[in-house]
Amino acid sequence: MSHTALRNVNALGLTERRSNNNSGKKRAMKVVLLSGPNDENLDFNRSTKNGDFQRPLVPNPPSLESNGEIEEAPPIEPATGCAEVEYVVSEDLKDLADADMQMTTLLERLDSKEWLVVCAALTHTRQLSIFHADLLLPFLDAVVALVIKSVKNPRSALCKTALMTSTDMFKAYQDQLLDLLDPLLLQLLLKASQDKRFVCEEAERTLTGMTTSISPQPMLQKLQPYVSHRNPRVRAKAAMCMHNSVSRLGVDGIKQYGMEPLIQLAAAQLNDRLPEAREAARKLVLDLHTAYHKCHPDAEFMIDFSSDDLDFKQPDPWEMFCLSKLSPTTAQAVLRVTCIAT
Repeated sequence: MSHTALRNVNALGLTERRSNNNSGKKRAMKVVLLSGPNDENLDFNRSTKNGDFQRPLVPNPPSLESNGEIEEAPPIEPATGCAEVEYVVSEDLKDLADADMQMTTLLERLDSKEWLVVCAALTHTRQLSIFHADLLLPFLDAVVALVIKSVKNPRSALCKTALMTSTDMFKAYQDQLLDLLDPLLLQLLLKASQDKRFVCEEAERTLTGMTTSISPQPMLQKLQPYVSHRNPRVRAKAAMCMHNSVSRLGVDGIKQYGMEPLIQLAAAQLNDRLPEAREAARKLVLDLHTAYHKCHPDAEFMIDFSSDDLDFKQPDPWEMFCLSKLSPTTAQAVLRVTCIAT
């Protein structure tokens, strides 16, 4: 008799546990954030390896009271990590109906300990940057500092949200972010250099938005220290950004910035460990070669004097320039690139 009652108790407890689990699934949260694929659920499945938290597989069994009645197990609240995250492109973001109200609590929400609250605040920051840039401008330094904090966060959905927020802020404020750029630039290069593709691709898009929005000359000055960074991946990303910025300078801009420092920066990357850095350096060398000939039209012409016993050849001005500004070995590497291209 006692065995039969115990089986009934276990069966009833299992039924209630299944019911509670189903009700928890229905209450799963859904947050609209940014554009792109969502791997937050994949992160959740791997979260136990990273030490974030572990969701219990089976709730504690119901307990028996002294009168023999079953004490109902408390409902299982949905885990925060189960929140489904969707992403919205910048072009699809809508204006805020209560922008002033959102601004009053923005900094507090950006600094919240709840990552979903921070994600929502970052989305509002994007909307404010796009539709109400003047409203956000007085708080730009504090907002950038909190965005950097989210970029550094190991949770991929929060990091990606912050990266897209950075892109929208670059488009909105451009050179107004120059004084605040140094700590953010380092984090963008580091995130673009990591192995996690979900974050890496978003960081690369942010870097492209940065070099497109900020004036090339000050951008080159900000990038210059990272071209010689000890991390080879950071060097490669910085070299790509350098090429993007130089391509926006034009011939007059290159001449004004100085051909010598640019060719020295490009030549230093031609023998880098990573193919990505070498390719960016080759593109930069070719751009500089084209700009040099536009600045010196006579450099395109070489006069050959031939006779039966003696050949005379006018020195190539580009070759002479490289040999005068670079070491012989480095100059030969640069000339090899331009010779193959021509």
